[in-house]
Amino acid sequence: MREHEKALLAYTEKLLHDRHLAEDIVQETLIRAWHHAERLHDSQGSVRGWLLTVARNLVIDRSRSGFHRYEVIGTETLDVLQRDHADMVVAAVAVTEMLDSLSVEHREVLVHTYLRGRTVSEAAKVLGIPVGTVKSRQYYALNHLRTHERYERPRAAA
Repeated sequence: MREHEKALLAYTEKLLHDRHLAEDIVQETLIRAWHHAERLHDSQGSVRGWLLTVARNLVIDRSRSGFHRYEVIGTETLDVLQRDHADMVVAAVAVTEMLDSLSVEHREVLVHTYLRGRTVSEAAKVLGIPVGTVKSRQYYALNHLRTHERYERPRAAA
């Protein structure tokens, strides 16, 4: 082990570009050598050659395995809190219901000015109506939504 460990580590580190993975491969290579010690003494080739071949095969096996094809979640990502998207779904349903309570004309104006990010002038041009009409519809639509939300929102218990 002491005779070949440094050469194996240098070789596998060069192949993997990762010291920790290289150490794992060297450890596995030496374990396999220990399990097949009789083969090492009976073989006609060199022991180092056999060890380097085993290490290379282990590197190839690791690169072909799912280890490199899929994202590995490390311990640093396990502590991150993931937001529950249920609140977003409920909010989207509520907004959809509120938009459905508007007339088509009022809803169109809000879709163009808020959801599509257009200016009042751009919305007027797209909808083919005067700028003042867009402003008026926007005002009344928002006023309706504010009133509707106030009466429909469940109140928190005190």
